[in-house]
Amino acid sequence: MKKLVFDYEMKLSFSSPVTKHRFQLRCVPNTCPRQQVMDVDVHIEPSVDVETAVDSFDSIVLTGYIPQPHTQFSYSVRGIVFVDNANTHTEMCKPLYRFESVLTQPGPQIEAMTETCRRRISALPGDPSPVDMAAEVMHEVYRAFTYAPGSTTIHTTAEQALAQSRGVCQDYAHVMLSVCRRLGLAARYIAGLLGGEGATHAWVEVYHNSRWIGLDPTHDRMVDDNYITIAHGRDYRDCMLDIGTFMGNDVRQDQWVNASVHEPTE
Repeated sequence: MKKLVFDYEMKLSFSSPVTKHRFQLRCVPNTCPRQQVMDVDVHIEPSVDVETAVDSFDSIVLTGYIPQPHTQFSYSVRGIVFVDNANTHTEMCKPLYRFESVLTQPGPQIEAMTETCRRRISALPGDPSPVDMAAEVMHEVYRAFTYAPGSTTIHTTAEQALAQSRGVCQDYAHVMLSVCRRLGLAARYIAGLLGGEGATHAWVEVYHNSRWIGLDPTHDRMVDDNYITIAHGRDYRDCMLDIGTFMGNDVRQDQWVNASVHEPTE
């Protein structure tokens, strides 16, 4: 088990004033079978009252409305999380995690990787578990990709990312999800935080023995107590940390993000 302090900030700058700004945030980690969250502090600018709810994936959702003109929007989330992968509690598996989603629909590239992974799995000794099978997929995804920020967008599908063999953690996760589901595994997308990343991170969980087990294809390793979960779902679309709409005239946006995760010194 680890005690981790996290600090996540996002600042959005607009080129001209915007009004009627409606936003939805999934930026607050929630207590779940592998972690306990404490002492969370959320600060939003411009100051606004927010409604707090929990969505169908158990993610905390903050919604708000800023009618007045503003040229910046920012939020910060700070808190403490106790993470204990060794003692993850049991959890039910929703059937939807066995089926492809919008961003994980397979094509020729995914099918080819799936066949490669089938061969890798068939060469494993004994009766491989879902985690053993997923680990083979993770190794293959890691081998196939080059990490290249800016080479994809939030709309890039697993098939498109694999076709160019370049992407970021979101793309690694989408490809792994697609292949795992083609192999009959229940797998879900995780958005969260990892020390040393400087931003949010994404990885995959597969269902085994009534528990969700994390694997990180971007780093080709099992998820340990250094990872903090913020949201989970079928793919990135279920875990978008901040979305919104506003009124403005030919407005351009610039985003700045910073994330920090560390063990307390005391």
